[in-house]
Amino acid sequence: MNEKETRGPDGAENMAAEVMEEAAESAKEDFKEPKGKKQMPLAGQIFIALVLAIIAGLLMQSHAHFAVTYIQPFGTIFLNLIKFIVVPIVLFSIMAGVVSMSDIKKVGAIGGTSIVYYLITTACATTIGLALANVFDGFYPVLSTSGLKFDKPESVSAMDTIVNIFPNNFITPMSEANMLKVIVMALIIGFAIILVGEKAAPAVKGINVCNDIFMKAMEMILKLSPVGVFCLLCPVVAENGPKIIGSLGMVLLTAYICYVIHAVVVYSLTVRAIGGMSPFKFFKGMLPAMLFAFSSASSVGTLPLNMECCEKLGASKEVTSFVLPLGATINMDGTAIYQGVCSIFIASCYGIHLTPSQMVTIVLTATLASIGTAGVPGAGMVMLAMVLQSVGLPVAGIALVAGVDRIFDMGRTTLNITGDASCAIIVSHLQDRKSKRAAKKAAAQSGN
Repeated sequence: MNEKETRGPDGAENMAAEVMEEAAESAKEDFKEPKGKKQMPLAGQIFIALVLAIIAGLLMQSHAHFAVTYIQPFGTIFLNLIKFIVVPIVLFSIMAGVVSMSDIKKVGAIGGTSIVYYLITTACATTIGLALANVFDGFYPVLSTSGLKFDKPESVSAMDTIVNIFPNNFITPMSEANMLKVIVMALIIGFAIILVGEKAAPAVKGINVCNDIFMKAMEMILKLSPVGVFCLLCPVVAENGPKIIGSLGMVLLTAYICYVIHAVVVYSLTVRAIGGMSPFKFFKGMLPAMLFAFSSASSVGTLPLNMECCEKLGASKEVTSFVLPLGATINMDGTAIYQGVCSIFIASCYGIHLTPSQMVTIVLTATLASIGTAGVPGAGMVMLAMVLQSVGLPVAGIALVAGVDRIFDMGRTTLNITGDASCAIIVSHLQDRKSKRAAKKAAAQSGN
């Protein structure tokens, strides 16, 4: 009698397990790339797609309708897939990160450090935007402000903002992709699991498995990034062409110079001094996420790729899973620069000169508004309306820059996600140092 015939029920189960394992290994082999073939890095693929999108868009200016009707939908499909995966990624990755820390105080320390860092860099960004905008003030075009109309976004009071952070329903925050509420949900459930203790072990295992599944789904979707980037950017260029810059070229140039200065100076210094990482290594590792953010103009949409880049740079998974979703929601350094530059430009068009005290007000308002408008659609415009009101500038002036907002948005989104990543690297490094000091202290005490 052969071995298979002599197996009992346990043997049958083992045999089934072996078959499943062989099938899984076979599937993995199928997905492996052929030996000898080296695939181009994702950053290179996205960059090529971005260049091709610009070239194709310029060539298709006379057929912009075709690009919008038949190319843009594929970009929308890709963006929809990204949005589909973002909510479960945020929910399960934050829960997994909180549970892995096993300490509510540690979560509070990481969250507190992140928020302080985000507020400081946002204040720096607004200051840089105001300073450089004043330097270029004399070069701005003086556009007509007569007959300007702009529908002011509905303002939300400070207390309403606080109330709206907390969910009143388990499903609605996820269906509406309200990231602040999803983060609060994940924190509450994660804390509850820690407090339950050993009895929650099956829940911990389930959360980690779900996190791995959605991360794998994210990897599959991100392989489509080059196609998505091309289909999103090509119609924008075809529809607007060089004319989108037009008379506002100087304002756009000012904003982009500020974006670059903030990234090169602020992020390089903080990543090097506090994060212990070479700025060159940081920006090289972040290139795929930065290129994707530039073409998609979506911080939340870039989140999965941002997490992947940060973890490859050495940031711990427990930190990235908490810090990056939080940053994608409340950290708006690029948007803060946009507020400063646009405030000076709009004031110039109306023949108004801002006083130093008004500029300080802009810095404070933009910094606090970056959290206050978190999760609001078109947050950049909402923030700009709040900033203009805070210094008595006409809100209708937003109409002057609304036409090129997409071009502003591409740069500010890139800066926003880079700031999130710098925070993840810094917080992860600080946590590593803290753990090493604790280990040394414990070793010294045990030695005594």
